[in-house]
Amino acid sequence: MTEDEIRTVVLNALSNIAPEADLSSLDPRAELRALVDLDSMDFLNFVVALHETTGIEIPESDYAKLSSLADCIRYLSARAPNA
Repeated sequence: MTEDEIRTVVLNALSNIAPEADLSSLDPRAELRALVDLDSMDFLNFVVALHETTGIEIPESDYAKLSSLADCIRYLSARAPNA
């Protein structure tokens, strides 16, 4: 997966969980949970959606590594099959 494809996957997962959030002007370094008001269940659903879409295992111990859009892209890029 390319970084652009991963960005699309992450933004799609966020928009499904927080449809009211304006993701068009999302600062890639902003903390996602605060920015789009994700509670712990929303964040878990976000991680599950990332896993289901990419097939990449994301252990709970790595959840903190998914705090921003840039972090998600970096994390998933490093683990993508063609990385």
